[in-house]
Amino acid sequence: MAINNPFLSLEHITVRYLDKTIFQTLDWEIQENEQWAITGASGSGKTALLNTILGKFNIINGGIRYHFYDVWKQQNTVTDPYFNYRNLISLVGHHHTFRNLSNTTDFYYQQRFNSMDADNSPTVAEYLEITEVPELVRPLKIVPLMEKRLIKLSNGETRRVMIARALLQQPQLLMLDNPFIGLDVQTRKDFSQMINEIISNGTTVLLATSPQEIPEHITHVLTLENGAITGKYTRSEFMELPLPALTDIPLPAMEAQQIAAVVQQRQPEHFDTIVRMEDVRVKYGEATILDQINWTVRTNEKWALLGHNGAGKSTLLSLINGDNPQAYANKLWLFDRRRGSGESIWDIKKKIGFVSPELHQYFTSRDNCLKVICSGFTDIIGSTRPVTPEQEAVAKAWIEILEIDVYQSAPFKQVSESTQRLCLLARALVKNPPLLIFDEPCQGLDNQQKQHFKKVIEMLCEHMPVTLIYVTHYEEELPGCVDQFLRLSAGKMI
Repeated sequence: MAINNPFLSLEHITVRYLDKTIFQTLDWEIQENEQWAITGASGSGKTALLNTILGKFNIINGGIRYHFYDVWKQQNTVTDPYFNYRNLISLVGHHHTFRNLSNTTDFYYQQRFNSMDADNSPTVAEYLEITEVPELVRPLKIVPLMEKRLIKLSNGETRRVMIARALLQQPQLLMLDNPFIGLDVQTRKDFSQMINEIISNGTTVLLATSPQEIPEHITHVLTLENGAITGKYTRSEFMELPLPALTDIPLPAMEAQQIAAVVQQRQPEHFDTIVRMEDVRVKYGEATILDQINWTVRTNEKWALLGHNGAGKSTLLSLINGDNPQAYANKLWLFDRRRGSGESIWDIKKKIGFVSPELHQYFTSRDNCLKVICSGFTDIIGSTRPVTPEQEAVAKAWIEILEIDVYQSAPFKQVSESTQRLCLLARALVKNPPLLIFDEPCQGLDNQQKQHFKKVIEMLCEHMPVTLIYVTHYEEELPGCVDQFLRLSAGKMI
């Protein structure tokens, strides 16, 4: 009978971050040749556990034993006095840490749509510091991306490049934090297969993910709730457990009344046509990103914008949201007015409530959650402008509706990713705009939060004549009010 040797041991650890205890007397051991997935609701501690293993959080009791590091030292000569277990671990999280050619990280949201500024971003080949793609990372399909600028990568392409960078460091342990979020159906399948190949090549994988997205080569599953381990399972044991039912639960009557009250305080302006595009085309160099787009969105219509990663959805939205200078070179009307006829970018933005994964990536505010939400009245990231008592009351109402009121005084950067996303959703809603653009709004939310947000949007659309453009790779997330669809493929309408 084969003897399993320990790979990593968490022994009665108590962990604090800032002024909060995250884990208390937590025990867990990974054996050699085991591959684990961590699942749990938003805020259960998945990301915190990965960061604890990486050594980012303070362990005040107990300890972690990195057995794989001890084995590696026995087999390799270490001459660097600063070399430690962290050199053998790679963590790929939600947000990239790319640097531009000036060796700074001061990228900004609109940069990818401005040709000259985008050229300050390295290519994928420069970022990975390779001229040819080694066999180790070929499953990531990055050969076609090698000459592409980092800032112009789609969500899925960015994730592949980040994992390639991690694998090129030849880690003993590769940790992936929700690697499937924001990916289209085919890319999720490709990623699952890619993770299987990484495991087959001898790297131990530990990933935080949803119960529905566990690659087949994962051998064990750990479940968390409020920072405590609620179960340790083999893959087959976990797959036999019933998944939580996605029941269609109506909003409580009080919450429905709150939504009705807050949106009826200020009815949005009326326009006949919200968006009209005629033969819209966007090119960067020789690459055509959008081609012959003809699309009209009228007041109170509810649209889904669909398409694979890299199909051109973000570029299309950037034309509407005032972020793309190529809007001036196209036949584009927004809110009954031809683009470029004298309106400012702020005239456009005040009519739009917007949230996207990229906005989240570049949202660097140091304010508390309430102030972040209030910045939606000015459309400025990190705005410190004072708001009126009436505006603050509206922001607090949305905080209650989205069930994040306990975090309103907490620094935005210190709350969980899912709470940050809900804050940005509240920020998009506070001014009751005539147009809502939700680009993957449920990214990072657990199933209960997704269902709740979906109901909130349905109730909002019932009480206010709002126009909606909704982007998602999970069609089950679409609110029931969405009844029109635009699908893009390689920059073309299909």
